[in-house]
Amino acid sequence: MQTIICIGEALIDMICTDKGKTLEAGEHFLKKTGGAPTNVAAAIAALGGRVELAAKVGADPFGQQLIHTMQEFGVNTQWMCSSKEHFTTFAFVSLKEDGERDFVFNRGADGHLMEQEITDILNNGTGIVHFGSATAFLPGPLKTTYTNLLTEAKTKNCFVSFDPNYRHLLFAHRQQSFIEQSLQFLKVSNFFKVSDEEAMLLSGKSTVNDAANWLLKYTDATFCITLGREGTLLCFQQQQILIPSIKVEVVDTTGAGDAFVGAVLYQLSCLEKNELPQLPAHQWQEIVLNANKAGARTCTYMGAMEAFKYLSSDIFKA
Repeated sequence: MQTIICIGEALIDMICTDKGKTLEAGEHFLKKTGGAPTNVAAAIAALGGRVELAAKVGADPFGQQLIHTMQEFGVNTQWMCSSKEHFTTFAFVSLKEDGERDFVFNRGADGHLMEQEITDILNNGTGIVHFGSATAFLPGPLKTTYTNLLTEAKTKNCFVSFDPNYRHLLFAHRQQSFIEQSLQFLKVSNFFKVSDEEAMLLSGKSTVNDAANWLLKYTDATFCITLGREGTLLCFQQQQILIPSIKVEVVDTTGAGDAFVGAVLYQLSCLEKNELPQLPAHQWQEIVLNANKAGARTCTYMGAMEAFKYLSSDIFKA
């Protein structure tokens, strides 16, 4: 089994549980471990994969919570660094009465992961490197570390996975920067996952079909465009194949996309490294269908980490 490296943010989500309240008015908050690549790493480990997480947290109780949560899932945390200078990153979120999110991002340690702190992270056992963090495109040391690891991963012939994770509330005034940086990663990725919104944003197209066609010309990667209940559009060697979604009673969609990516990478890690560039369409279809099962299972629980406790590769056999 190949080792998977995930790099990016590890943070604490503070979710306001006062329905319809703004962050100013809200008084009750639920503390959850989060961060897209952190979720992906936990999902991979839950499925039985070999995974390591490169991220920076504060040397505080919240950073310890993140490290211990990853260890409980079986994620290798040797590359999770603790900072005495910076507090663990927080994201505060509330759903207002009009359905819009009230959001405050209090960035701390995660943006300060230094390149020298993950020297030699790519070794002979590393087959797959996953870049899954929109926050890595914000100014700070993580941005340089993230980009340089991409270059090293390509040099060492690792399989590169990317999930841009666009967050409008983070990039409202930096949208063009987000697009340009994401396109650099899409160009050299072997696999990437985007939502329908992200596909249209990155391609500049107004329909998912046009966006898919544009991306097929832009990159040689195999990629997926997630369409929610409509399924997942698998784009492979100029083909577009719609993989149906799995019908479930949805409780919470948090972490479903990360479970999907984790399931794809877990299945790829079970194959030999030299097999990955030559996978046929029918095998990709099976991989994506199984990933849809993982995403669906996650939607039946409240919160990503809670859902991942019930995630296992046994669901692929159903």
